[in-house]
Amino acid sequence: MNLTQNTQREYKDQLFKAIFGRNTEESKRWRLDLYNALNNTSYTDPDALELNTIENVIYITMHNDVSFLIEDQMVLFEQQSNLNHNMPLRGFLYFAQLYQGYLVETDQDVNRCKKIEIPAPQFIVFYNGSTNTDDEFEMRLSDSFNHRDDNRNFYRAAYEFTAYVKNINENHSEGLQKKCNALYDYSRFVGKVRRNKDSGMDVRAAVKKAVDEAIEENLLEGFFARQKAEVIGMILEEFDEERFKRNMREEGYEDEAYDKAIEAAGNLLKLNVLTYEQIAQVQGLPLEKVQEIAESICVNK
Repeated sequence: MNLTQNTQREYKDQLFKAIFGRNTEESKRWRLDLYNALNNTSYTDPDALELNTIENVIYITMHNDVSFLIEDQMVLFEQQSNLNHNMPLRGFLYFAQLYQGYLVETDQDVNRCKKIEIPAPQFIVFYNGSTNTDDEFEMRLSDSFNHRDDNRNFYRAAYEFTAYVKNINENHSEGLQKKCNALYDYSRFVGKVRRNKDSGMDVRAAVKKAVDEAIEENLLEGFFARQKAEVIGMILEEFDEERFKRNMREEGYEDEAYDKAIEAAGNLLKLNVLTYEQIAQVQGLPLEKVQEIAESICVNK
């Protein structure tokens, strides 16, 4: 599949999801390897992991997510190139939607008195941004609680949701990467792009050179050779989105609230169900900003 053959309004996978979140045989195998590496398990059947990723999430705006069920666990993998301290909250909201879907699919009603058993959540964030961090650390939902009286510790203990962050940059989390060749190859590729950019190459040249090197080294078992055009399109799109967000911040807008509105507007534009005026009203954005977002993601109306 060539990315340029898709219509512009379609939701486009990003590279992490393309590797670990598809229903192809190789993606199933890589996803299983990554799960086993994280949990020190030895599952052998790739179909034991049942994908349940929610597509086109409008208001939560998690783009790269890979979620699946395995026995008694509900697992979410999320790749992040920025250190976002709202990941526990985003994951919490995302899991709420996953559990809603699970209850519907299993025909269970929360209004009944008998206790409903649900899969336990596991939320893993794979971080590969430029900020230096520990190989692994936790982000807790309770750190966002604005309750400041003496009962804070009670709230922290009683109501918690945790994002487990793994730094997967080159030379980080080496034990994990040794256990999962697909993750190791993905990390090496991202490192190649970053080094090319740092050497002064423009983004397009940096990405193309990294893809050519990945093909020469047979990273991901030939994935880069088979999906060359698609991979280049994915990475360039990611850089376009990052540059657009950076420009918005440089104009003096508040990061969190404005970024959420920008991302939500972008998702609504990709769905192509509302007018620019309606999206501006829903997200509280000036009409001209919605038009700029549309231009940045090549959406036509």
